[in-house]
Parts: sequence; C-alpha cells; structure tokens
Amino acid sequence: MSGPNRLQHESSPYLLQHAHNPVDWYPWGEEALRKAQDENKPILVSIGYSSCHWCHVMERESFENPEVARLMNAGFVCIKVDREERPDVDAVYMDAVQAMGVRGGWPLNVFLLPDTRPFYGLTYLPPPQWMQLLRGIEAAFRDNYQDLQQSAAGFVANLQLPESEKYSLSALSSGLSVDELDLVFERLKTHFDTEKGGMDRAPKFPMPAIFKFLLRYYDTTQNPEALRHIEHSLNRIALGGLYDHVGGGWARYSVDADWFIPHFEKMLYDNGQLLSIYSEAFSLTANPLYENRIHQTIRWLETEMLSETGGFYAALDADSEGMEGKFYIWTAEALKEALGTDYDWFARLYQVSEAGNWEDGYNHLHLTQPPAQTAAALGIDLPDFDQRYQAALQQLEQVRSSRIRPGLDDKLLASWNGLALKGLTDAYRATGKESIRELALRNGRFIVSGFIVPCDEPAGSARLYHTFKNGKATIAGFLEDYAAVAEAFTALYQITFDETWLWEARKLIRYVLDSFFNETEGFFYFTDRHSEALIARKTELFDNVIPASNSMLAHVLYTLGTLLDDAEYLALAHRMAGKMVRLVNTDAQWVANWAALHCLMSTSTAEIVITGPGADAARKDLDRFFIPNKVVMGDSAALPLAQDKTSLNNAATLYVCYDKTCQLPVNSVEAALKLIATA
Repeated sequence: MSGPNRLQHESSPYLLQHAHNPVDWYPWGEEALRKAQDENKPILVSIGYSSCHWCHVMERESFENPEVARLMNAGFVCIKVDREERPDVDAVYMDAVQAMGVRGGWPLNVFLLPDTRPFYGLTYLPPPQWMQLLRGIEAAFRDNYQDLQQSAAGFVANLQLPESEKYSLSALSSGLSVDELDLVFERLKTHFDTEKGGMDRAPKFPMPAIFKFLLRYYDTTQNPEALRHIEHSLNRIALGGLYDHVGGGWARYSVDADWFIPHFEKMLYDNGQLLSIYSEAFSLTANPLYENRIHQTIRWLETEMLSETGGFYAALDADSEGMEGKFYIWTAEALKEALGTDYDWFARLYQVSEAGNWEDGYNHLHLTQPPAQTAAALGIDLPDFDQRYQAALQQLEQVRSSRIRPGLDDKLLASWNGLALKGLTDAYRATGKESIRELALRNGRFIVSGFIVPCDEPAGSARLYHTFKNGKATIAGFLEDYAAVAEAFTALYQITFDETWLWEARKLIRYVLDSFFNETEGFFYFTDRHSEALIARKTELFDNVIPASNSMLAHVLYTLGTLLDDAEYLALAHRMAGKMVRLVNTDAQWVANWAALHCLMSTSTAEIVITGPGADAARKDLDRFFIPNKVVMGDSAALPLAQDKTSLNNAATLYVCYDKTCQLPVNSVEAALKLIATA
C-alpha cells in the first residue's frame, strides 16, 4: 500500500508511529474484526508500546519492509494495539501466549481465528524467520483449519477458567498472623540476591510491591534481615545505572544482574511507585541518598513529564536517533569536553574509559556505593568533593540538554497518574516540602476534571476514563484506573484533611462495586460490565511491576473503609485478602502487595484524629515518622471516627485510637508517638 494507513487517525503515539508503515494496519475495533469475518482471514494482533526498544526494532526490520508488508497484507487482517491504551486486550492475549508455553514480552504478536480466538503467538522475530512464520500460518489456516480451531478452543477454555478453580483459592475466615508472616518472609528471602540486591534473577526489575511488603513486614516484626535487604537493594537501585544520575528518574529495568545497563525507557508507573518506596524508606532510615533521589525524581517529573493540564505523560522512549540509550550515554571524549579539569577524578569515580565501560566505546554512569564513599576508596581527595560532584552532574545535564531527546509518549493514563499522585503524597509526608503537596493537588484536580464523569447509576457514583489526549478523555476505565486513583485520593485527603478527596474516592468505589464485582469469585473483573466484551473477562490477581488491580483495590477498601468506618468495605477487603492466603504462603514475590495488606491486617491499625489550631503542622510533624499501619484524619462531622473530637488546651490535639477506641488526647506529636509505640 502507499500513503498512511488507518492508524493516522488514532491518538496513541505508539499507533501513530506505525501510521506510515506499508502494512495495512487497523486499530483494534469493529471494522477490522468484521473484515476478518467477511473475508475469512486470520487476524494478526501486534501489541506493543511507544517506548519499547524491541518494538522499534521489529518495526524497522519488518513492518517498514515492503516485501514483509505484502505478505502480511495478503494473508492477514493486521491490527496494531497499544498495550498501555488497551491493557484488557493485552492481558487476554498475553495470557493466551503464556498458556502456549511462550515467554511473554513485547512486541507481542498473536494469530487469531476470524472470531478472535488465539491459536499461536510469539514475541520478536527477525525478518527471515518472521516471513517464514507468516507463510506457515497462512498455509496452516488454509490446509489445517480444524486443528487450529481445536487449539484455539483449548486456549480459550483456559482463559475462561475461574481464578478460584485455576489457583485453588478458597475463602478463609481470617488473615495471616504475625507468626505466619514470619514464614512468608523466610520463603521469600530464599529468592533474595544478597550480593546485588533485589531478587535473584536477571533482567532486574525493581518490583516495588516486594519492597512495600518488606517495609510493612519490618514495621510489624522489626526483623533486621528485612531491613538489611531493603536498604541494600534500594541503595543499589538508587546508585546503579537504572537511575539517571544526570537528570533524575529511573528506567524500566536492568538487562543484567548488576543494575548496570537498563533498557533506557522511563515509565511514569515505575517512578511513581519508586517515589512511594524511597519516601517510606527515607522516613524509616533518614538516608540522605533516598532524600536526594526523591527530590531529583520529582524535579524530573516536573521538567520532562508534566503537561500543561497538571497531568503526567506516560513515558520517555528508550531510543533517540535510532539508537537505544543514546541520549544518556557518553564517550570519554564527550565527557572530557564537558567536564574539562574535572574529567580525571570523575572518570575514576565512574570507571569511565576510552574503550567504554559498556559497549562500542560508550560509558554509562553507574555506582555501587555512595559517591563520597567511592571517592574515598579510590583516593580521590577533594576538599569540596560534594560541591564539585554536583557541579559536574549539572554541567553534564546542561550539555545533554542540546542532544536530540528521546520520544515522549504524551498520552495521559488515569492509573499511572494515580500511582504518581500516590508517590507525591508519600514524598510530601516524608520530606514536608510544600511544593510537593502543591504539585500533588494540581495533579489531583486534573484527574478529577480530565478523567472523571458523574454517574447516576448507582447513585452517588462516578466513572473514570482510562486515557486523555488532545483535551479529550477516551476508553472506559479499567479496574487498575479506579484502584490507583481511589488510593491516591485517599492519600491526598490524609495530607490535606480536605474531605472532597474522600468523597471522590467513594464515588469511584461505588461504581466499581456495581460494575466490576464478580459475586461468584469474590474478586473484581478487570473490565467494566458495560465495556467491550472480549473472548474472556479477566480477573487480575498477581502482582507484577505494577501491583494487580485487585490487590490495589483491596488496599483502598481497607484504608477507605477504616477512614469512613464502612463495615462493607472492610469486610470485602478481608475476604479478598483471605482468599489469597494460599498463594501468599506459597510464593509471596508474585503476590507481594497482598502480603503487604496482610501485614496491615495482622495488627490493629492506628486511627489518628488531629484537631485544633495547628492541626496541619502537627500532621506534618507526625508524618515524618515511618508508621505505615495508620490512617490520619482531621476533625469532621462527616467521619464517624473523627466526630466530637475537641481541641485540648486550645492547641493542636491528637487522638490515637485502635478499633474505634481512643486513648486520652495529647497535645504533642512526641506524646502521640509514645501511645502508638506502646499500643
């Protein structure tokens, strides 16, 4: 074909990247699916995202190749899907491919019968093998259609199997005790990489949910092994090449076991969650490295990811000028030119060489110990080292700013903005910096105006859209959107005491209970009952780099239920967590967010009401301390737990309560901390 294809009319940056391919791409939708039925052609669904390096490689090698495109156009109805825009489509076909015994990843290429049932799938292939596969699939569709139907029927049956049956889940009357959580930790630690931090596998993903569990487990048990692994891992993740030492922010994952070389894409969801983790860790340890990474990452968010609306963009690409990581890596010559007389010590610090510490003569900035400690060990004796070091990084940032930047995925996603907003609230609690709260409020207001619409059914509810671009919200929200945004709003209330945020969260939960709940299973579907029906309606239970939407929602129900004293929310959170006990006990690394919730449920949650003059200052002072198992609220006639809480001595007054029973009010945070410590 000549000229742009149908993707030219889409708003997704990933789809627009393919709009000028010679492949006759369709977006996912009725037109493409009807064409497959009418012409009795197999469907090729190719799924990726805009910052995916191997997606770009396959596009350059195959989808821009006219010979390959002729094969694809002649034999298939070709559909391009942005996995970030349509996580429901991605989840269904990723599960199908994994059921075929293929390791998942992107680009994900799945072959379907005309009725959308999958029969074969795989990830990246180079052009010769890809063309051979296309010919083979076309021949099998023509000559062995019955066999393909049989395979597809088996995969669909697996997709439609209820989660409780697939994973032997059963309702339990109670959650895990502290002693049982000790056993969960003992099993989990067998997978620790005690030398390099994180888990014992490569590539290395940060896996924020695992650190969230470890932080809560440590708070519950004071087990020093948990704290040791938290600190060791977070130090390596903060110092290694996953972190952008020059501009701030984390890349998606490290391709090696050393946290050295990342795939260089930067995703909003990683950085939002890591803000939360490093903020909690800073509250616990007061490690200045963590505080630095918090502030530098927020600066990066404001500089490179913040839209005029107050929302955050989705991602930065791994590639620029057709090369992965080019924006971030340095030749020795470029560093010499940028740093001048500071080059020699800086090169020793970062093990920079003429040959490169990576490949093709390039160097990537990477440490394993804090800069000053590394300098001392190498005999770099500069009396003003800290100032010289920061000045060198600032100089590199200035030089780097003139380079061609990686592509920006400028769509805004509700779920990822929710994760970023939660990260900002945690960063504000840990640091007390008012500009962070202002940024969080700006983002929260955008989420309300840009993504949320009131809903009359059920009464007092609201619906979310999933994506926002060019001033318009589109695609019905998924469970991950509702869970992440409701959790963020609940956190935003607790740093402002503005009840508007609680009511916004409650509106979303009311809609979720009506339109997502599976009463038979006791969990929530990923998709709204009013949304497009796919070949399976999935229920997301397993925590990955982003926690499962059900585990996020269970956390929201528990926290919001405690704040509102809502027995229905609390009971549902306990039932959901109870059904996951067997999986938590078996291998918590894949259900770590559930394990974190069990930590909260294993002991009573502190219900803290702060009232009187200076209540916000007292809240701010209290929030500096690491107390994850608490909710904080202001005096309120609308919140049952906060009613009739009067000020003592006409000063800020703190009520520390457990299970709705309050101890005597106190006028200092120090006194409140003592009550919490002795509860």
